[in-house]
Amino acid sequence: MAQQSTPEHTTIRKQKVGRVVSNKMDKTIVVAVDYLRPHPIYRKTVRQTHKFYAHDENNQCQIGDQVRIEETRPLSKLKRWRVLEVLGNKDQPIAVDAPEDIVAPKAAQADNEDEDEVQA
Repeated sequence: MAQQSTPEHTTIRKQKVGRVVSNKMDKTIVVAVDYLRPHPIYRKTVRQTHKFYAHDENNQCQIGDQVRIEETRPLSKLKRWRVLEVLGNKDQPIAVDAPEDIVAPKAAQADNEDEDEVQA
């Protein structure tokens, strides 16, 4: 008889990025996630904020940190998310890879004027 292999059931879990607004509970943080949505009647872009309770195993998150959270099984009455990683904090912003050779047009123009004055 051949053994039947059961396919591994992998689920894609939702992930969200938000900022920590509270860490007063033990191993629990509150993460605020902002959404920009158009108003249903006036079509103006309105910011909506949803708060999620997330599990922080090591109590490493501080207020103001940017974190990535992932949905998980219910851990308590309100907790259904867990912290995947801390992306940045208020002292150290999220690093953005930007080329160093890009110079703002006004700054480049000011540099050229300074060079012209030195050469003259």
